[in-house]
Amino acid sequence: MLNASVDVQRVIGRLRRPSSPLSDPASDLRHHTAIPARHVRAGIDHVARGRRVYQARRIRHARDLRGPLLARLEDVRAAVAQLGHERTVAIAAAGILLGASVLSVASPVRGGATGGTGTGVAAAGQPSAASADAYAIGSVDEAYDTSSSRPASALGALDRVGDVVAAPQPTAVQGPFLEDGTLLKPVAVDTAVADGSALMRIYKVRSGDTLTGIAGRFHVSMMTIWWANDLKNKDDLHLGQQLKIPPVSGLVIEVQATDTLASLAKRYKVSAQDIITTNGLEDQNLVVGQILVLPGASGRQIAKPRSVAAPRVTSSPRHTATRSSGGSAPPPSTYTGGRFLWPTSSHRISQYFHYGHYAIDIEGSTGDPIWAAGAGTVEFAGWKNNGGGYQVWITHGSGLYTTYNHMSSVAVGAGQHVARGQRVGRMGMTGNATGPHLHFEVWRGPIWNGGTRVNPLLYL
Repeated sequence: MLNASVDVQRVIGRLRRPSSPLSDPASDLRHHTAIPARHVRAGIDHVARGRRVYQARRIRHARDLRGPLLARLEDVRAAVAQLGHERTVAIAAAGILLGASVLSVASPVRGGATGGTGTGVAAAGQPSAASADAYAIGSVDEAYDTSSSRPASALGALDRVGDVVAAPQPTAVQGPFLEDGTLLKPVAVDTAVADGSALMRIYKVRSGDTLTGIAGRFHVSMMTIWWANDLKNKDDLHLGQQLKIPPVSGLVIEVQATDTLASLAKRYKVSAQDIITTNGLEDQNLVVGQILVLPGASGRQIAKPRSVAAPRVTSSPRHTATRSSGGSAPPPSTYTGGRFLWPTSSHRISQYFHYGHYAIDIEGSTGDPIWAAGAGTVEFAGWKNNGGGYQVWITHGSGLYTTYNHMSSVAVGAGQHVARGQRVGRMGMTGNATGPHLHFEVWRGPIWNGGTRVNPLLYL
């Protein structure tokens, strides 16, 4: 548009320029141009009208595009006006340069507006001076979008820029959603099954330990430990061995495919509710492999050893006594023998008298002799299924009794009178024993018939 205006001014200048100083301008104009005067005036009016339209649209377009920055520049210009002349000129020059830079970037550029050669003569493929004005005015109409406050070319440019810098569309998140779009976070399912495994305690066998002593320490039966650890022989107990100790006396089992709570309760003669309470079960449906403690249940008994013939009675190396030829000797009415004799050759106590273990255990070797602690009458001699294996009971009078347990052999018979220090058998580990030792008891009152066990060390 600026170039078109320059071309029109050049045409007007040529029309006004006289050919010679002496010639008449009017006649010279008629002589040198073939353009009618009315056409020239019409062209001038058309250019002037186009310039006014262009200026009005340009001002409106600049106002729309300058935005906050140009508005701020207007405020700065007003503030600068209050300054001195020299400062005002300098700041005004800087503002003009900045404004020109902004307008030059924001204004639409068309190739036809700069297509002129600058000489007024149309170059090859370019419009003439007169048509250039019309082309420039048409360019303004074309560039200005009547439905918008900015040029169409600028809209296209911004659209293209927006295509480049537009934020990428969010990708869909894979996963389960609710109807309102809430993403459900996966939660691990607790597949743990409550059982009796956590109730088991671990005990490491120490020197001198016996199953009976360990059972008394944890207040459970000796057979409970035997069953829980699947022991096969009393010699299985060794130093450092780790034993599983159930919380109560009973049996520890592993649930099989055909087991149910009702079938287990019926098979082992226990209460189903006791099983639930002891194991902390929340579901009565059992799972294969589940460990359960059955309180009060019993497993297989320890195999009874083959009977051993009683050896021929011989006299004690310390005392001489004869076996009764027949019948039974009456028990003494009172005990007058003083302190008891130590009942075996070994003096190593592996377990003392305490709650749950109402005796003393004396370590030794299989075959060591066992002597009567005092004179009296043999009340029982042989095997009993009370955990003591082969054993001998002697009554000494005054309601005092002694028992000798876990013997490998018995040397006396029931009803026989024995002297203090007479051999009554040999040390072993029959019954519930993990190693050869003598389980020695002292009773005040009938054995297992109203009597009470007392600490043997009070009498030795």
